[in-house]
Amino acid sequence: MKIAGNAIRPGMVLNYKDKLVVVTKIEHRTPGNLRAFNQVEMQDIASGTKYNERFSATEMVERVRLEQKNYQYLYDEGDALIFMDAETFEQIPIRKEMIGEQIDFLEPNMTVEIESHEGRPIGVTLPETVVMAIKETEPTVKGQTASGSYKPAILENGVRIMVPPYMSEGERVVVKIAEREYVERAKD
Repeated sequence: MKIAGNAIRPGMVLNYKDKLVVVTKIEHRTPGNLRAFNQVEMQDIASGTKYNERFSATEMVERVRLEQKNYQYLYDEGDALIFMDAETFEQIPIRKEMIGEQIDFLEPNMTVEIESHEGRPIGVTLPETVVMAIKETEPTVKGQTASGSYKPAILENGVRIMVPPYMSEGERVVVKIAEREYVERAKD
């Protein structure tokens, strides 16, 4: 689908010079008596190469439509992770680097959203939060409250986060995956 250069927004996937790129940043500029344009920062999905390009309102660019589908994580196989389509039971491998640092929170049977373009997976989105148990933390000091201070804790998956001082080992907490931060005590 063709869109005008001034309709480009961060997060959109475009076909730029026959490459799939994701728009990471936009800056609208109006230099003196010249026509306004968008200064667009893009990143190639396959190679990671960054591009900086100007688009005027009259220029047309190709916006790519992505298919989103839920998959279930099954197991780790070397440098790939195996996911299964919940409807067709088809299994697909995804490179670990496609998931990035969020891989620490990936658990067997977790449902994730995989974005693909023309049948080729290009992105994996984990749930916003996950429930994890605290494996180690400093002991709770009597009389400490939740006001303002946090202490370090290591979760069952080895990730280090900050938790309120009243939390202790073995307790389950809700963690925001993208920010790697404590949200609340899990309601079991």
